[in-house]
Amino acid sequence: MRTQVGIVGAGPAGLVLSHLLHLQGIDSVVIETRSRQYVEERVRAGVLEQGTADLLTETGVGARLKREGLIHHGIELRFGGRGHRIDFQDLAGGRAVIIYPQNKVVADLFDARQAAGGRVFVEAEDVSVHDFDDASSAAKPKIRFRAGGESHELTCDFIAGCDGFHGICRPSIPAGALTIYDRVYPFGWLGILAEAPPSSDELIYAYHERGFALLSMRSPEISRLYVQCAPDEDIGNWSDERIWQELHIRLGTADGKWKLTEGPILQKGVTGMRSFVVEPMQYGRLFLAGDAAHIVPPTGAKGMNLAVSDVRVLARALAEFYKSGKRSLLEDYSRICLRRVWKVQRFSWWMTSMLHLFDTDNAFDQRRQLAELDYVTSSRAASQSLAENYVGLPME
Repeated sequence: MRTQVGIVGAGPAGLVLSHLLHLQGIDSVVIETRSRQYVEERVRAGVLEQGTADLLTETGVGARLKREGLIHHGIELRFGGRGHRIDFQDLAGGRAVIIYPQNKVVADLFDARQAAGGRVFVEAEDVSVHDFDDASSAAKPKIRFRAGGESHELTCDFIAGCDGFHGICRPSIPAGALTIYDRVYPFGWLGILAEAPPSSDELIYAYHERGFALLSMRSPEISRLYVQCAPDEDIGNWSDERIWQELHIRLGTADGKWKLTEGPILQKGVTGMRSFVVEPMQYGRLFLAGDAAHIVPPTGAKGMNLAVSDVRVLARALAEFYKSGKRSLLEDYSRICLRRVWKVQRFSWWMTSMLHLFDTDNAFDQRRQLAELDYVTSSRAASQSLAENYVGLPME
């Protein structure tokens, strides 16, 4: 079996890449170890930057996004029992973010690939990548896997590793070829999905002496909420009643007028937090994209957006190669992507460090965080910096 580009992973990065290549007349095959249902049902972020939403719409996979996406022109920072709105309309040139669940993005992309006759193998086993080391070698890269009870070998010009942090592509690169930058945070998020209308029209990021809390949403009927907790927290110790009680405390206002709407909890779980980057994001004819190359803490809502930015750069580079034979953009892939990756890492780290308790006994840091929040919400320059980063830096 042959193709021009073999893509490992059918998350947003892999499917967007396959879709973009199709629009350029470039053949690709996507290989995914999980079932389509599993990939679509994974609970992930649902905040799309303006650029991500525009790309999906411009490339023909934004019809449902336009119907169901919730356009947000601001967020609220809540501390000291008071809310302070960051107005994107005013501070970020009218740009916005769109609330649209990642599982719907994936479903829309699966449908688009299926409608176009794209080849996507799901529930693949024993996936491995080979012969990608030397970009000048006559040997073609290969992906070997089993699907439908049969063994397959896919020969391709290039391999895109879009298979996430725990995938096989990054570990297949020889030891010492990559530099790893890693930071693990001393806390996690306990998140719930609740059948309850959101208690706010926009996201609320709350700093509290008991820890961070976030009010988000998935639709006009479904709320997504989080509280800071220990990274190894036992979810069994958190009854629904205890979760709601903690959310009431951390999100509450000093005047008591704001009310949190409760409802049946549909899902709950604990997620650890880390910052992670590998350099370079390519080796030979293997290119890493999305979580295979970098992880950001979710505070800045950047994970999927960064993955889409990666594959947009990669798709453009591959299109240039197949059109002209030039490799300059392919060779520059890491440099272009990493410039944005590190800016997004900076922003995500800054939001995380400003809003979370790192040490409950460190009164100095808590006062410093409150001063930072006061400055951000009282200075137009600081508010504008937050707004510009939140709605999304230029993709390239």
